[in-house]
Amino acid sequence: MKSLQKFASVHASLHNHFNSERHLVDRQTYKTRRSVALAEWQSLMA
Repeated sequence: MKSLQKFASVHASLHNHFNSERHLVDRQTYKTRRSVALAEWQSLMA
């Protein structure tokens, strides 16, 4: 049960970071936000 809670916690953090509700924004805005999120994630993992 503890490992499930740990997984759910990490998954929720990642999902919130990368979820940008694609259907609500235009393509260019989506790509820009996605690139920024990926760059931030890469800097955190470095």
